[in-house]
Amino acid sequence: MAETLEQFHARSINDREGFWAEQARLIDWNEPFRQVLDYSRPPFARWFVGGTTNLCHNAVDRHLASLGDKPALIYVSTETGAERTWTFAELHREVMRMAAIMQAHGVGRGDRVLIYMPMIAEAVFAILACARIGAIHSVVFGGFASNSLAARIDDATPKMLISADAGSRAGKIIEYKPLIERALGMCAHQPDKVLMVDRHLAAFEPVPGRDLDYATEREAHIDAEIPVTWLESNEVSYTLYTSGTTGKPKGVQRDVGGYAVALAASMAHIFDGRPGETYFATSDIGWVVGHSYIIYGPLIAGMATIVYEGTPVRPDAGILWQLVEKYRVTVMFSAPTAIRVLKKQDSAWLTKYDTSSLRSLFLAGEPLDEPTARWIAEGLGRQVIDNYWQTETGWPILSVAHAIENTPVRHGSPGKVLYGYDVRLLHEQTGEEVGANEKGVITIVPPLPPGCMQTVWGDDARFVSTYFESIPGRMVYSTFDWGLRDEDGYYFILGRTDDVINVAGHRLGTREIEESISSHPAVAECAVVGVADSLKGQVAVAFAVLKDPDAHAQPDRKLALEGEIMAVVDKSLGAVARPARVHLVTALPKTRSGKVLRRSIQALCEDRDPGDLTTIEEPATLDQIRDALGR
Repeated sequence: MAETLEQFHARSINDREGFWAEQARLIDWNEPFRQVLDYSRPPFARWFVGGTTNLCHNAVDRHLASLGDKPALIYVSTETGAERTWTFAELHREVMRMAAIMQAHGVGRGDRVLIYMPMIAEAVFAILACARIGAIHSVVFGGFASNSLAARIDDATPKMLISADAGSRAGKIIEYKPLIERALGMCAHQPDKVLMVDRHLAAFEPVPGRDLDYATEREAHIDAEIPVTWLESNEVSYTLYTSGTTGKPKGVQRDVGGYAVALAASMAHIFDGRPGETYFATSDIGWVVGHSYIIYGPLIAGMATIVYEGTPVRPDAGILWQLVEKYRVTVMFSAPTAIRVLKKQDSAWLTKYDTSSLRSLFLAGEPLDEPTARWIAEGLGRQVIDNYWQTETGWPILSVAHAIENTPVRHGSPGKVLYGYDVRLLHEQTGEEVGANEKGVITIVPPLPPGCMQTVWGDDARFVSTYFESIPGRMVYSTFDWGLRDEDGYYFILGRTDDVINVAGHRLGTREIEESISSHPAVAECAVVGVADSLKGQVAVAFAVLKDPDAHAQPDRKLALEGEIMAVVDKSLGAVARPARVHLVTALPKTRSGKVLRRSIQALCEDRDPGDLTTIEEPATLDQIRDALGR
């Protein structure tokens, strides 16, 4: 009899070593591991000790015999009109050429390579080439501001930096070379070489003796044969920077073997990806979804993966579904933000193309409100599955795993606890577990499962103090997210622990209020922040984007809508949750990855400096917030 999700999870906690030894058979090992788990130095976990493997081998080489002539990498740019497919055999050749370039210029096992690139195929070649030769890649989102790039260069101390002349988004060219030069001018560390991919989007001047032209270097190594470097499971595969409360970015450090096993297992059990099929994640390689589910996960599963440079609405709001039809996509991964953008477009685009190949659309990266989940599920007529995880974990913590059991989806909930994670909802002050339908901090009892971060790059003490010492009396990993669990084991995310609003002693998650506001039929998306109030401690202030942009030009309609929205919140959550104001704007300030800049909005509401805005997508959106506030 097949295991239920609950039984599968219980086995992963009660027999960790047996369970993960079984999952380890999903990948190739050059030398078998001696020990499944070494947890002799809590909270640091070492997985598959003594085993040697390689991420590039598992993603590319091992498929050559059976899938060599099948698509592996599909590149589509609606920015430049480029579109090309590489088979597994062709991808193998390109990765060896890139690896040969790196080796020819002194990059070897354990050296860092910083990759600062747009969504182009050469970025994938570079990442896989690092994995092939045992170099540690550190991908920085293309177009990050110079000071942010400089901080990452100094922390990673790369031997080589790989970039391109420019990226493009919504038709706007973003020149990378000036950003690089400004960053390097701020850095204490200087890479030996800068390898440039010239897309002919922006002219630039190479620095003699330092800068290399990718096309020239590739030609010089066109017939290179670079064998895989077998790595011990716990060697470092990559670092990926995520924001910290101190302002200094944290380098999330990941291993080789545990990550490969975790991704292989997730593709089999959660995403139900099958060899020869096509996977389409709309993220960027600069984020963890890009690492796990554009590059490594799908390729390890023997799937073709789509690398997309473009937006969800260019050239029109049907482009994502057009690609699903053209490449017979079976599994798709996107973000709620992208769907909310589409929600403002004509819903006829959802049915214009044949999406019958699509088994599931997975959404993650931020809370998925129930109205948006229902809209896309009903509009597409396909299964929509939420999932919750973090850069630090590398793969989902909460979801439904339909390849294990066909657990019903509940819109508004990312699902249940997945195998490998011993999740507890704890009281923030006492550290005690809370009951069903009670709010608590989502925590994980260590050891963290394979694929999760090993530590903070170069700072073990920060790893422990940041993640394992925030709950009094308990050494547990804190996600810093509030949540609750219903009687059936479904979790609901209520917002960050520092985004909870305390109104006259009542704790309210911003997520709850946002979901209530989003249920109003006129609202496309919204953001709610807590603002200091002399009487109540804090009050909620909301900023909502309407589906009908013309409504913004009608003052009477705007005033009526604000009242209607407040009435919706009153009805669903009670008067205590009613926002002090609902400001109607045409767009919310977001990062380039689509996350709403709530802290900046909150700062403006409190007449404070909005802080670091290097990742903002459209600066004019903050001006709208200021105008709405009368600043």
